[in-house]
Amino acid sequence: MESRRKGDREPGSGDRSPSHPQTKTNGSAGVVTVPEVAASKGQRRLVMVTATDEPSGRLVDRAGVDLVLVGDSLAMAALGRPDTLSVTMNEMVHHTRAVAAGVHRALLVADMPFGSYQAAVAEAVRNACRLVAEGGARAVKLEGAREAEVAAITRAGIPVVAHLGLTPQSFHRMGGYRVQAREVDDAIALVAQAEALATAGAFLLVLEAIPEPVAALVTRRLPIPTIGIGAGGACDGQVLVWSDLLGLSQGPLPRFVRRYAELGRIAEDAVAAFATDVRAGRYPAATECYPAPPGLAEALAQKFGRE
Repeated sequence: MESRRKGDREPGSGDRSPSHPQTKTNGSAGVVTVPEVAASKGQRRLVMVTATDEPSGRLVDRAGVDLVLVGDSLAMAALGRPDTLSVTMNEMVHHTRAVAAGVHRALLVADMPFGSYQAAVAEAVRNACRLVAEGGARAVKLEGAREAEVAAITRAGIPVVAHLGLTPQSFHRMGGYRVQAREVDDAIALVAQAEALATAGAFLLVLEAIPEPVAALVTRRLPIPTIGIGAGGACDGQVLVWSDLLGLSQGPLPRFVRRYAELGRIAEDAVAAFATDVRAGRYPAATECYPAPPGLAEALAQKFGRE
């Protein structure tokens, strides 16, 4: 979902500075639960960040976010693919399990990939169960006005996050990664879909790439929290993709991305410095080598001779 897109997207303002670049938010001390997230409506803003492996999961969890999303955007952010459509259930289970190893406090949500819930409701339930049982997710997310699937997965005991607006698994139908609900009729339809998904049992709704007034209206009307990405500041919380937030992705970036670090540049410079030291013979230094026990060098010289 929420990632750098290739193709028809306008460059954004990813070079804006964070408002509090040195601030670390610890979040709640205990494990974040679905009832706690649901009860946050109107009480506090929620923070969600994506993760793709144990290190990213561990770091975002330690940073104090409320929710960690293993998004199908990992197809682009971690696997170098042009869109999200090719990521498989096995890959999502694999990455979810890796992230789960690092997340101990935040609520871990896993995306249901393209083709894992569209064919039949029963198949949607089976695949949601896989993400929980095999992957270690505590909730799943699926795109679109899928009330029947949301209701069935919820009845199976699995919390569901819904997702409306720009739904990247449908980008072919939408004609690309474009802002949705710009026309009055489309906005009205989106509000109705959001209400139906909440009634079906979704405990959280992601709103992606829609005009702020539409997101604000949905947020006011729904009893469940909303998470925005490119949907303005009236939502109950916000989500960004790990690689976009940290400067690990390449442009063009959507306008809602704010860079909080440039880790890509830092990593490239660090690897280049390592390569320079190796080629110049400066690495490893004596302090970076394990010392030999007394007499070992002499014994080896006696056996094999000295060079």
